[in-house]
Amino acid sequence: MEKVDYKKELKHLYKPSGKNFSLVEVPVLQYLMIDGHGDPNTSKLYQESIEALYGMAYTVKFANKNIENTPDYTVMPLEGLWYMENMEEFSSSNKNDWLWTAMIMMPDFITSELFEQSRDVLKKKKNPARLNDLRLEKYEEGISVQILYTGSYSDEGPTIDAMHKFAFENGYKLKGKHHEIYLGDPRKTAPEKLKTVIRQPVTK
Repeated sequence: MEKVDYKKELKHLYKPSGKNFSLVEVPVLQYLMIDGHGDPNTSKLYQESIEALYGMAYTVKFANKNIENTPDYTVMPLEGLWYMENMEEFSSSNKNDWLWTAMIMMPDFITSELFEQSRDVLKKKKNPARLNDLRLEKYEEGISVQILYTGSYSDEGPTIDAMHKFAFENGYKLKGKHHEIYLGDPRKTAPEKLKTVIRQPVTK
């Protein structure tokens, strides 16, 4: 059975234009998720969360391959929701106060039963520190503004500001959490060449 690459199947969500902001309807999608707080650049909690998240993503993938008549699939990129209790205070200058959800999109045919079985398998193999904090959950964003940003994570500010302005000028207001999808590996790619989908849910 052919392997499914959801980055291609959902190309409008994972490879948008890098020139112009676009409005998209984001469907309900299923994710592996884990929550935390603090600056992702310095937080041990964030590093432990990513370790658990990727460990589970690959454990679920390999467990799924043993099930008859279900397609194999490519593990999706890391994503992040970034927010504060009061989003008006959210800025790059106060990262220590950030709340976040790190996540990886999972196919709809991955069940909660397979997820829990995979958790048991991963616990016996590696038992990452935050394994018990992982969850499998559906997430809905609806209408959103997005763009493909190329550059350093620390230089996203002007693009985010311009995105918000685009939303306001088109009769929308912001809702929900700032969303990023990391298409590049910062360990292997120069900061100025990193590609990130930046997304903001909006409402009329």
